[in-house]
Amino acid sequence: MNETIINRISKLRTLMSQHGIDAYLIVSDDFHASEYVSDYFKTRAYLSGFTGSAGSLLVMNDWAGLWTDGRYFLQAAEQLKETGIELMKMGEEGVPTIGEFLKERMPHHGVLGFDGRTIRVSLHQKLSEVLESKNITFRDDFNPMDEMWTNRPAFPNEMVWVLDEQYTGKSTKEKLKELREKLDEKKADGILLATLDDIAWLFNLRGNDISYNPVFLSYAYIGQQLINLYRDEDTLTEAAKKTLEENGVEIRPYLQVYKDVKKIENETIVVDEHGINIALKNSFAKDVTLINEKNYVFLQKSIKNETEQQNERKAHILDGVAVTKLIYWLKAQQQDGTITSLRETDVCEKLENFRKQGEGYLGQSFAPIVASGKNGAVVHYEPIKGKDSNIEEDNFVLMDTGGQYYYGTTDITRTVAIGKLTQQQKIHYTGVLRGHIRLAMARFKYGSTGANLDVLARGPLWDLGLDYNHGTGHGVGYLLNVHEGPNGIRMKEADRSVGVTLEDGMITSDEPGLYLEGKYGIRIENMILCKKKEKTEFGQFMGFDTLTLVPYEREAILPELLEEGELDWLNQYHERVYRKLSPYLTEEENEWLRLRTSPMGIKYCSN
Repeated sequence: MNETIINRISKLRTLMSQHGIDAYLIVSDDFHASEYVSDYFKTRAYLSGFTGSAGSLLVMNDWAGLWTDGRYFLQAAEQLKETGIELMKMGEEGVPTIGEFLKERMPHHGVLGFDGRTIRVSLHQKLSEVLESKNITFRDDFNPMDEMWTNRPAFPNEMVWVLDEQYTGKSTKEKLKELREKLDEKKADGILLATLDDIAWLFNLRGNDISYNPVFLSYAYIGQQLINLYRDEDTLTEAAKKTLEENGVEIRPYLQVYKDVKKIENETIVVDEHGINIALKNSFAKDVTLINEKNYVFLQKSIKNETEQQNERKAHILDGVAVTKLIYWLKAQQQDGTITSLRETDVCEKLENFRKQGEGYLGQSFAPIVASGKNGAVVHYEPIKGKDSNIEEDNFVLMDTGGQYYYGTTDITRTVAIGKLTQQQKIHYTGVLRGHIRLAMARFKYGSTGANLDVLARGPLWDLGLDYNHGTGHGVGYLLNVHEGPNGIRMKEADRSVGVTLEDGMITSDEPGLYLEGKYGIRIENMILCKKKEKTEFGQFMGFDTLTLVPYEREAILPELLEEGELDWLNQYHERVYRKLSPYLTEEENEWLRLRTSPMGIKYCSN
């Protein structure tokens, strides 16, 4: 039995009983609807033991369950063992949503508790609609963590610094001017921002309050006459203070925002109910009109300007050099016969050393995934030193990693063969690669969304009766969050992505995969930049430029299974990889890369 988790849930139930709470909901969010949060906000992990980035825990007097998506089914099943917490696999047949479950299990006139600062308005609205017939009382002020979590990590408060215009391509002054013009179009008096990457982008500031995500805890109010940034002043560098002062921004204490919005009277304010919490919304006076929409900053941030695009191309050359050097090194360990003594975290550390040699490198963009053999079937597996596995012979090692550079954010996955592969492994790898290439080759009419393109990546796997249980692609920020909306490529659009057109300048990942529990995982990921292509009498057509530059696993490709266009694309891509990376490699690395990127054909033999 997991006594630690069992005792924590028991203590929570005691406090629930004392406060008349029938059910308590704990989500993954911080006060800003962030996907990744600082250690201070990892309440769900503390109470359940599940450490994935997405999941919600519901605790009742006689039952507890955790909802998470397909990326984390295997991880959650392992971490929830012997805790008494049931795994609820979101999207699976017969598994109710949290709202549906509560409607079935909550008593009439029952009380649902949660910390309102962590519950998005959109979620609160959904729960209210589903539970309306049961006359449920919502207690958004129930926060037992201050009493329970005695050794809670400190509240994040790192320094905030300025990202220069040579990297952003647009000044804070320009961004604020454009935002106010949008407010005029909406006939709105102001906009309240709570999402951290939007605020960081708008003010050209970056921080370090959340590991791997260079953002800082803050709120921002932009009106026609005033601009407030809610962040404690002693955490701002002098350059940051100067920039804000020059743009007429008043710096106010972080939590002052809850008091200040109460003072707004009879105005029209734009908010995004997917990015603002219910406690903050409820702080507005009743005579304030709230316009709910995807805020302009959210969309504009996703469309990289020309400076950002050119910088991103440079970032991907730097990153491509590091990852290619890693693969060369990894293959050399196999030839030297030392691969069996190599552990997954050794590979992580080696890659970090290579990345640190790159110009403008600031750190990793997420916790690295290096998963050997069966660990690769755990979609978001994270090796931990001392608990990780040896690199396995005659199998795959899946490496999903990324970097933060002044020139942008990278995210790349390569699945590398160690030793000899079976024919089935090669068929599976080639199927994933074909879907990856098909999406990269896509031509589509302007106005298309990511949901229109998802089938391109899944098609070759569907032909084999196979699939993967995650999205095909996510947007990526510019020296910001590695997961950034609204653009994405998936079968079902996420809340903030519904109906969002793929625009020129959006960067999205292209990452189909295949995961066989107990055997191996395969994922191949590049960053692709949406660009205008040909225009005909039928309209504007769009396509993708591939940013990532790292060779694929040649030993795993069956070229006879590739269609002619797919094979041509592969050979052209490999030629570009060699041309772009070779100036940065040693003579030995270059000779190896030349062979790895030479043209492939049906007659190619891996021997």
